[in-house]
Amino acid sequence: MRHIIHADLDAFYAAVEQLDNPDLRGKPVMVGGSPQSRGVVATASYEARVFGVHSAMPMATAVRQCPQGIIVRPRFDRYREMSRLVMDIFHQLTDLVEPLSLDEAYLDVTGKVAEGRLPLGVAIELKRQVKDATGLNVSVGVGTSKSVAKIASDLEKPDGLVLVAPGEEREFLSPLPVGKLWGVGPKTAERLYADGIHTIGDLAQQPDEWFARRFGKRAPYVLAKAMGQDEEPVKTERTPKSISAETTFPEDISDPEELGDVLNRLALNVSSHLERKEVKGRTVTVKLRLTDFTTLTRQTTLSTATNSEKVISETGWKLMSAELTPGRSLRLLGVGMSGFAEHSDLPQQLPLPFSDSMSQG
Repeated sequence: MRHIIHADLDAFYAAVEQLDNPDLRGKPVMVGGSPQSRGVVATASYEARVFGVHSAMPMATAVRQCPQGIIVRPRFDRYREMSRLVMDIFHQLTDLVEPLSLDEAYLDVTGKVAEGRLPLGVAIELKRQVKDATGLNVSVGVGTSKSVAKIASDLEKPDGLVLVAPGEEREFLSPLPVGKLWGVGPKTAERLYADGIHTIGDLAQQPDEWFARRFGKRAPYVLAKAMGQDEEPVKTERTPKSISAETTFPEDISDPEELGDVLNRLALNVSSHLERKEVKGRTVTVKLRLTDFTTLTRQTTLSTATNSEKVISETGWKLMSAELTPGRSLRLLGVGMSGFAEHSDLPQQLPLPFSDSMSQG
């Protein structure tokens, strides 16, 4: 039996800003771009979230909803530094760590439990170590699978700890909103609500024929998740074929400056993953999903491999901006890198792929 932890730092960027600047503690902090330049919210503190502020929201909207909010420009180097400290703590606990972004990861702690430690005790100790070393709170979910652990970690934020005991997965999932399930996005959730299916338990009770009609080839996958069955392993630091990050917007975005801010944040995530895996790539890809759900994928191959956030961002901007025709809006934006090589095989000086400068607001 496996024992999986999903660890997620609470309001990470905002929490770092409040940690470094005591004057911000207990106040609504909105990390992101300027409302005058159509910036977006990267992360909001929990004090700001009570006013409905959330990540990817236009900063102008956030200011209207929370006029007393304090806007802080992102300091990505600092966030990356703190992320490394936290990931080092994870790796001290287990070699089986799968980072998902700067602020969250899966940990397979089956080995620790086999040594006689209780899963709850492992989770409590992990939270304590992160707090002692960094001053940051991390919410933790513990379960027998990745999907259950991830759902659990989100239920009692901030500073949460939820353990789902072996054999209780289906009982745990049953009363939760169906939109919390892996494989059920916002649009799918809306269609399920229209069918009278509101909870994961409602979904799990549907017959196989219904699943086949509703989800097609994905039916077995979704049904298994709804029943708490998930054998997907924690994927360690081996090099994948590609590394990417994407986000779906609460509202479609057409403004290039807003999209540029989001692109920068995604490029940071990709760059950080590349650095942790000690690889560089040559092929940059952007993924654009339009309002009508048409998905466009554009890519280019650089002359020199890189893991530079700046290079990834500028290359992605060139690819994306070519598709931003008047009247076109995006509901999803993604950035990826492939064509990997090991650090030791690469030169240290990296030319930028484009000589002209770029402004993204």
